[in-house]
Amino acid sequence: MQVTETKKKSFLSGLTGQIIVAMILGAALGIILHNSISPEAAQSFSAKIKMLATIFIRLVQMIISPLVFTTLVVGIAKLGDIKTVGRVGGKALGWFFTASFISLLIGLFYVNILEPGVGIKLHVDMATASEVTGKTTSLSFENFVEHIVPKSIFEAMATNEILQIVIFSIFFGLAAASLGSTVKPVINALDKTSHIVLKMVNYVMNFAPIGVFGAIAGVFAIRDAEELVITYFKFFGSFLIGISTLWVVLIAVGYIFLKGRMTELLRRIIGPLAIAFGTTSSEAVFPKLTEELEDFGVKDKIVSFMLPLGYSFNLDGSMMYMTFASIFIAQFYGVHLDLGTQMVMLLVLMLTSKGIAGVPRASLVVVAATCGMFKIPVEGIALILPIDHFCDMFRSATNVLGNALATSVVGQWEDDKETETTPENV
Repeated sequence: MQVTETKKKSFLSGLTGQIIVAMILGAALGIILHNSISPEAAQSFSAKIKMLATIFIRLVQMIISPLVFTTLVVGIAKLGDIKTVGRVGGKALGWFFTASFISLLIGLFYVNILEPGVGIKLHVDMATASEVTGKTTSLSFENFVEHIVPKSIFEAMATNEILQIVIFSIFFGLAAASLGSTVKPVINALDKTSHIVLKMVNYVMNFAPIGVFGAIAGVFAIRDAEELVITYFKFFGSFLIGISTLWVVLIAVGYIFLKGRMTELLRRIIGPLAIAFGTTSSEAVFPKLTEELEDFGVKDKIVSFMLPLGYSFNLDGSMMYMTFASIFIAQFYGVHLDLGTQMVMLLVLMLTSKGIAGVPRASLVVVAATCGMFKIPVEGIALILPIDHFCDMFRSATNVLGNALATSVVGQWEDDKETETTPENV
């Protein structure tokens, strides 16, 4: 009982509470300055205060490459053989593609039922759209292959290309596992390195409230919150209904597979969820999420294998948003898409979105490319740019929830399998 009370106290007064306070203070400061200083001064303030968020995210980014490499190699070496890696990888990809398909379907359902783009009056600013549409050429099949397969592990690490690091680490880990006991010193060294990096996570996370404060204050200083709410009420409201439904589905699935343990998982990931929500970066919580899932009881070899894959293949919130935003733009321009065409769009989005997690504003880039593919005016991406930051807060948090759930469920499946294959004690 005493332990439970201590946990509750630390939860309420710890990192999560500080982040929530930082979000409230950042929003209040941003709104006050937006209403009391000139737009030029607000823009200057926003650029400066957002540096706090940039510093925090860069501190996290410096950890991600060594953490992914060391934990994944050690995890694969502990898994032991290609058969086990293939089994866990098969379960992971099966979960990821099923979750992606369901997320895309939810976006498709609500955008057709609620029709947020019908009858809405918004001004399209081509200048603001060019920032995103200029990147759509990068979504060719050739670039997709190049993005997956690294030509240099050092280049991949320097640019934090998680999927490329994962590919190299899988080959490295399998090769290490095949050599047996002769490479144990190397694996032990990498294991110790991963623990050092995880210790660094605790230091870096102390800056999370400051980063969240800067991100929120910077946005509200240059955005008229009241005007955004009125102008985008139908779009944002419909999006929130869709994302809330996705949360209900994910949590319900969690209780089906994890049963009562799902409550503990939710309690553990509140901190990472708050950081992702405040910074609009699911990448920013990768190290902390790794630590929380291991504390939750998922074996380190499963966490280190599942999470890097999930960050490239399992972005549930982004998936839901992609179908929603693409068809919203089509509705605005009066472009009719029959159900068959929409299903083709859904499949295209499922494939083209994989492995582009490292691209800034990845969801918008994919939406712009998809619009061009289906003859929807690409400049329509400017319609959602003003509200995209707020949508991204919910997308990022949902991505974290989806990856935490996938890792925990696959981890439990593996535990169950090990229990089945272990002979009973006589």
